[in-house]
Amino acid sequence: MEVANSVTCIIALILFCGSAAGSRTKLFSFKAQENGIGMVAWSPSTDCGICKSMVDTNGYDCEEHTVTTQDGYILSMQRIPVGRSGGTPGNRPPVLLQHGLFMDGITWLLLPPEQSLAFVLADNGYDVWIANSRGTKYSKGHTSLCPDDPAYWNWSWDELVAYDLPATFQYVHDQTGQKLHYVGQSLGTLIALAAFSRGQLLNMLRSAALLSPIAYTGQVTSPLARNAADSFIAETLYWLGLSEFDPRGFFLMNWKAVVKLLKDICRDPGVDCTNLLTVFTGQNCCLNSSIMENFLDHEPQPSAMKTMIHLAQMIRRGTITMYDYNDADENTKHYGQPTPPAYNMTSIPNDLPLFLTYGGKDALSDVNDVKLLLDSLKDNDRDKLVVQYREDYAHADYVMAENAKQDVYDPLIAFFRLQ
Repeated sequence: MEVANSVTCIIALILFCGSAAGSRTKLFSFKAQENGIGMVAWSPSTDCGICKSMVDTNGYDCEEHTVTTQDGYILSMQRIPVGRSGGTPGNRPPVLLQHGLFMDGITWLLLPPEQSLAFVLADNGYDVWIANSRGTKYSKGHTSLCPDDPAYWNWSWDELVAYDLPATFQYVHDQTGQKLHYVGQSLGTLIALAAFSRGQLLNMLRSAALLSPIAYTGQVTSPLARNAADSFIAETLYWLGLSEFDPRGFFLMNWKAVVKLLKDICRDPGVDCTNLLTVFTGQNCCLNSSIMENFLDHEPQPSAMKTMIHLAQMIRRGTITMYDYNDADENTKHYGQPTPPAYNMTSIPNDLPLFLTYGGKDALSDVNDVKLLLDSLKDNDRDKLVVQYREDYAHADYVMAENAKQDVYDPLIAFFRLQ
């Protein structure tokens, strides 16, 4: 058993510590576009997508959408307008689902239909919209840049707050004509909280549900995240010229062969492959071992090295600020002041309906960090803030646990229905 645990630990370290861009599958087509600066833009290919690979096969209607951010990134979105039994689209409350770091919209579709949040919401009468952040598999398009250009990756999670989230919010609002409910997990909660703290998006928001919320991160217990931050790994890689952080890039020659090897190992009865995630997320309680095959088929996803640096800054300092250029002149150039501005959690409106759920075993959304967030929200209207605590849950349980439907999603939907 110790040998099996060692194998999964080593694989996990390799899985999440790979970096640098590797070879790319043909998910996006080169299309020359007149963009005023003589560059070749990347546009999404229309021959594949999340609808076709993950939704249609389960008997649900699905629409592929794209939205372009103000800074030129072309984001993929999927819409599940009705449940599997059908119904009338167009008059259902819209819900926007936003994934976390190293994931994409498939986060919400990894479990069987009766357990995956996207399908559960659709079957409960909601108009479901799935977001995919810039740089992920289905959101690599840009009006003037291609992903092989370092300039494409010149962003941190600040840009997700400033551009991606407003673009997806506005698009769903315009398409449906309604205010929307929001569900974020992990990084998807951080960018929402940051936006809300600056008064953004509130005019289009009905309520928000935050799963394994990330805000303060100074007490993160994940050995992988903590050691990476304390060792300045992301900063070193960035200094060496790597602008993209791609966990799959370590295996740039043949990722499919690596996935096959991992699946073969995971089929060994003596190996619990859910431990692949433990070194990063904490000890998840309720993952079925079969979920790992689905996970490995689709995740993890790349992100910008600057996002990794930004998160490392937060872990080391215990603060929630914009990206620090570690140079007073550079900060002043970007922010008009020598230090990066803070995202003030106490500025989130007290009457904003929030559903917040966190776990006792979560190594990324640590209990003590969540308590700091809750202290910042202590003046919120009592009938607007619902807090759920799961002693046995860790970070991945909120999107991959086989009991999440009854333990988290049903209470979440009950909360939405009150708003």
